[in-house]
This record gives sequence, C-alpha cells and structure tokens, in this order.
Amino acid sequence: MSFKIIGTGRALPQKAVSNDELSAFLDTSDEWITSHTGVKNRYVCTEESLTDLCESAAKKALLRSGLRAEEIDLVLCSTMGGDFITPSLACAAAERLGLSCPAFDLNAACSGFLYALDVAAAYLSCGRAKNILILSAEMMSKHVDWSDRATCVLFGDGAGACVVTAGTALQYLRLTAEGDTAILFREDGNGNSPFREKKERGFVKMQGQGVFKFAVRMIETQTKAALESLSLTADDIDYYLLHQANKRILDFAREKLGQPEEKFPSNIHRYGNVSSASVPILLDELFEKGNIQKGTKLLMSAFGAGLTAGTCVMSWE
Repeated sequence: MSFKIIGTGRALPQKAVSNDELSAFLDTSDEWITSHTGVKNRYVCTEESLTDLCESAAKKALLRSGLRAEEIDLVLCSTMGGDFITPSLACAAAERLGLSCPAFDLNAACSGFLYALDVAAAYLSCGRAKNILILSAEMMSKHVDWSDRATCVLFGDGAGACVVTAGTALQYLRLTAEGDTAILFREDGNGNSPFREKKERGFVKMQGQGVFKFAVRMIETQTKAALESLSLTADDIDYYLLHQANKRILDFAREKLGQPEEKFPSNIHRYGNVSSASVPILLDELFEKGNIQKGTKLLMSAFGAGLTAGTCVMSWE
C-alpha cells in the first residue's frame, strides 16, 4: 500500500552557532568551513532536550494534518540516540503528546527518515495502523568531538515530523545497506563492567573521502533506478530533496542529473548536517513556502552510516 503525507513540522534549538564562533576555539575559519562544506551556521541544544524538539515538531505536523493526537496509532522515531538509552525517544515523545499507542525508535543514521517511511508503509499495508506520526530527531552536538574540526563543524541539532496515512502519493521506495562500520561510526563504551576492558564512549569518526564517494554513488545509482522504474526522466521531478550532508555532494548530484539549482532546495548553510532530520526539515520548509501543491513530484534521497541509503518518489496528494 502507498501512503500520503498530510502534515509536516520542524523544531530547532534556540542557540545558533556561527562559523566565526567555532573559529574562536578551533583552528579553522568561516571561509574554510563555508568553502569545504557549505555550512555557515548550525543550531545546538543547550536547555532543550530531544523530547522537547520532538513535541514541538509533532504538534505542528498534527495541526497541519487536521488530526487530533489521539487519532495517532503508531509513533516511529528515527534517531541516533534519544534523551534516554531506554525508553525510546518515540515513547518519550508519545508521553508528552498524551498517546498510548505503539511507539519505537529506529537507527539508520542519516537515512533514518527514509527507513521510517518504509516501516510506515508496511504498517499501513497490513492494516496495523491508520495514522502514523514519524519523528526524526538528532542531537549531533552530543555525538561529535568539539576539538575535532573535521567533524564538529559539519553537524547541527534539530527535529522534523510528518503525519502519514493511507493514500496513493508514494510511487517508489528503495532502501539499501552495505554493512560497513569503518567509514562512519561512533563506538560505544563498556560502562563499568568488571568483566571487560575499560573503554570510554567515543565520538563520531568519519573518513571524509569514503563518505563522499559513497554518497555520490548512491545518489546517482538510486536516482537512476527510481526514475527508470517509473519511466520518468530527471526533468519530470519537481524537487530533489537530498540529505544535507555537504554542499559539494549536493552540487555533484545536481550536475550529474543536469538539473537547475532551483530544483534542489538546500538549507545546509543554515542548519548544517542534522542527520536523519535533514530531509523532513527540508520538506517542511518547502511545504511552508507553498512550493508543494497537489501533483508536485518529489524525489527524496539520503545516505548515512552503515552504510545505509534510501530513495523515494512521491506525487503529492
């Protein structure tokens, strides 16, 4: 069964951090960060929790959907880690919203939103849910090493949300994973177990060139597969909503597809890489601007640690 998105929302922390602020304690500069990544600014949590951001984004999505909170019968949350190891961030958000339906997290790194859409489609298809709230929320500021200029300048915090229900908007969705733990990862620690060697929890580590090569390969091959499957050309897509990882990746994809810049909305300069939240935040911004109307054809694609990737095509309903 296909589905349609009937409401979107987003939430960001209050504190904005500019490149100039980072250059005050890192050996870097606004010029270097901007030219290498496209990032000018990012938002980081100070007082806010991820549950706070989820609640805010969810309420906006519910308001636009026209549904009451109690009409939601499943909550899915893509995240690399919520406010608790357990319970899940989905359960914490459900508590805030007064829900008592099934709720769980999934972790597919930056591809998480696409993975959540696929799970939602399966639940709708088998009749296990009618109205599903999808949350994608990330606090990357707690995953990065703020002394490592190669990674910390890239990321930001935020949350995106959408409400999905039965419909015919979804035309194509494909997920992949290559089983790689070396190119992009964050190691966990061993706690204080007396039976294992002591190891502190690590920070995000990334092989930049490896990530770049994987990203451009996935965008090119998955986009081509999606278009061929639907007998479409690149010209038929109104907007390409790609994971906002790096401006160079976005520019490469656009050039490969031979499409104009206006078809590739981007917010990486404002928010940085918000992991799985980047695509739903971008979707909400596009919807809020009035750029998405009935029949608007969207291609959404993301890639992340794992190495995971996902691509879908929707005709807005």
